[in-house]
Amino acid sequence: MASSVAQRASRLGPLRLTRPTAAVLAALLADPTRELYGLQLMASTGLDSGTLYPMLRRLESRGWLTSRLEDLDPREEGRPRRCYFRLTPDGAEQARARLSSAATSRRAGPDA
Repeated sequence: MASSVAQRASRLGPLRLTRPTAAVLAALLADPTRELYGLQLMASTGLDSGTLYPMLRRLESRGWLTSRLEDLDPREEGRPRRCYFRLTPDGAEQARARLSSAATSRRAGPDA
């Protein structure tokens, strides 16, 4: 399974680290072992669902995230089931490296 994720990620090419992607990765890295659901990520990043969810799916397809639907009856709870997201160990490592590299590039400036 892990090798199929790696193969798929290599076919997708390098991840573009846009500001929204960096914001999502930073939010998830605040506590890499904690699961967050979409509304929490929207609140912490200021992103709308049309930006956030496709990004989460791209990160998941690269093996950086895992997701799961909570196990509850929506009728009993009076709300839809939440989809929780969490960084994989490899995803956390890669996210730290990419954010660190981006911060270093910004500090160095465009002429570095």
